[in-house]
Amino acid sequence: MSRVRVALALGWSLLLSAAPLTAQQSMPTGDPANGRLLFGPCRTCHYAEAAMGHNNGPNLHRIFGKVAGKQPGFDYYSQTFKDAQFVWTPEFMFAWLENPMAMFPDSTMMSLGVPDAQQRADLIAFLKQASVRER
Repeated sequence: MSRVRVALALGWSLLLSAAPLTAQQSMPTGDPANGRLLFGPCRTCHYAEAAMGHNNGPNLHRIFGKVAGKQPGFDYYSQTFKDAQFVWTPEFMFAWLENPMAMFPDSTMMSLGVPDAQQRADLIAFLKQASVRER
């Protein structure tokens, strides 16, 4: 991994873990029902249900708390994510979803991002709800 990519990944990780979002950047309260609808285009590559497994992208069931790029059974991570050392949190996902290619230019994720803060919060609320343990 290039030193630039290591520095970039480490920098984002440290930035987001050390400094909570400011009031101006704060994550709105998300609506999981709206997030479910917004997740539709994401299903081209990702599933949020555990039983679905991986698709073109890794499964996002219980993504929060996982180290990026390390899900067993998914072998198609970009080098950036293979070398990543950060843990997915709702706050990190919120920042990342705004413009994934700006944060990790070498990522293979094909998304222009979700510039609307409320929509990003809704997507995160959906992922949290979809990750609740099935009984």
